[in-house]
Amino acid sequence: MSDLNDPRVFFAAERTLMAWNRTGLALMAFGFVLERFGLFLHMLRGTPDTAGRDFSFWIGVAFIVLALMVMSFSIVQFRRVLKTLKPVEIPARYSTWSGVAMNLSVVVLGVALLAYLFSEF
Repeated sequence: MSDLNDPRVFFAAERTLMAWNRTGLALMAFGFVLERFGLFLHMLRGTPDTAGRDFSFWIGVAFIVLALMVMSFSIVQFRRVLKTLKPVEIPARYSTWSGVAMNLSVVVLGVALLAYLFSEF
């Protein structure tokens, strides 16, 4: 339980949640680029892209899965921090679920991206 009685504690936790969201988005984008890089290499070599999934596909998928895990865990951590705060530390009528909703929507879109990548072949 926090004894600071300062709303800046809540805002710091929310900034941390959004920082993890940005980190997850960067990991997801990097994974997508790696996955697509394999297709680019197939085009350069002149080999058909029906040769199957190569190593870059699986590394890209691993980065996307890592991003989803990071963002999901950051939601859990944020909710744990919120439980330790007193009502005076959360501004009146301030939405505490908006950051969580943002992370959840990115996680859902990340799962959709994975489904797209696996359904493409």
